[in-house]
Amino acid sequence: MTFDYANLRQRRPTIVGAGAYVPDIRMSTARIARIIPGWTPERIVDRTGIHERRYLWDIDDDTGKAIEPARGDGSLPTSGVDMSEIALRKALQAARLRSASLDAIFVVTCTPDRPSFGQDAMALHRRLDCRADCYAMVFDSGCGGTMYVFDMVAKMVAAGAIRTAAIVGSNFTSSMVDRDLYTQSIPLDGSDKSIGAFLSAYVFGDGAGAIILQGEDDGERGVVASVAGNEHLDLVFRPGGGALLPPCSPRSRPIDTAFVVNGALVQQSYLRCMRQSLDHVLARASTPVDAVRRYYMHQPNQRLLEHFAASMGMRPDQLASNVARHGNTSSAGMLILLAEDIERGAVALGSGDLVAFAAIGAGAHVGAQLVRL
Repeated sequence: MTFDYANLRQRRPTIVGAGAYVPDIRMSTARIARIIPGWTPERIVDRTGIHERRYLWDIDDDTGKAIEPARGDGSLPTSGVDMSEIALRKALQAARLRSASLDAIFVVTCTPDRPSFGQDAMALHRRLDCRADCYAMVFDSGCGGTMYVFDMVAKMVAAGAIRTAAIVGSNFTSSMVDRDLYTQSIPLDGSDKSIGAFLSAYVFGDGAGAIILQGEDDGERGVVASVAGNEHLDLVFRPGGGALLPPCSPRSRPIDTAFVVNGALVQQSYLRCMRQSLDHVLARASTPVDAVRRYYMHQPNQRLLEHFAASMGMRPDQLASNVARHGNTSSAGMLILLAEDIERGAVALGSGDLVAFAAIGAGAHVGAQLVRL
């Protein structure tokens, strides 16, 4: 189903709130390189541009394993759902809405606290005391999933199926850091080459971001153009944990539960797919690249992000980026960037600022939006 957002005069999907949570623990590149041997700190910075990443859980330098924090009284976040709840409550507060207004909560993550039955979304639904008829669903995806779901939700809002929805992106990888696991490698199918898992430990960080989309009667603000699609690319390998390779099966190896990034394929597909999706939404709205105030794009690493931005002809002031200090926060990245920009006044909801989102990741989901705030 295709919607002509440019001519939509009612129920235009509009971002009315945004929020984010980024943990306090700063894991330097020098420290993670000592914990997970593979590349030197200098090579990590040279290849990725990432100087530190934020972790919710600390890591034991001697054992190389994540340290589960004491649960305490619940005042401090210790899980992915905790981070998501903080981000979503901030977004609702920014939108001046109560949770009872939500018709749907979509949590986009590949690192849920509980892997089955949509439990992370159900936990958010319960914590916020949402209506019984408010959808609560986990969308199993990584970096590209947020903008993919954004496209779906925007169409639901435009069609009048729902009026107000929350999209939450969450990434919680610090709990999975394990030297024994992430110093292993996996073979590439049909090749005598293998890929080391250590790159995932170097690039990913923790965090959560949320936006509230609402159908508004104002014909000026809101989604101007949106696109989503699929690219059948194994950008990240993680075959274990399913029915074919359950963790308790003798067929499963420990490495099957690790996230293993195919860095070469990420670089090739990112440049092509990001350009295609951004070109589509900009062309549909007859908008030149330099007319967009800010670009919120998936950040595989700082080097690749800057290379792509330069190839598109973006000015430095148009590019939002935090990957050098936060790490790659996967599905949460674009939403955290928007929330940070709003907090520091770079853009403002209700201002009419024109912004763009774009992402590709994992299996792979692709999506892009052009939005007037």
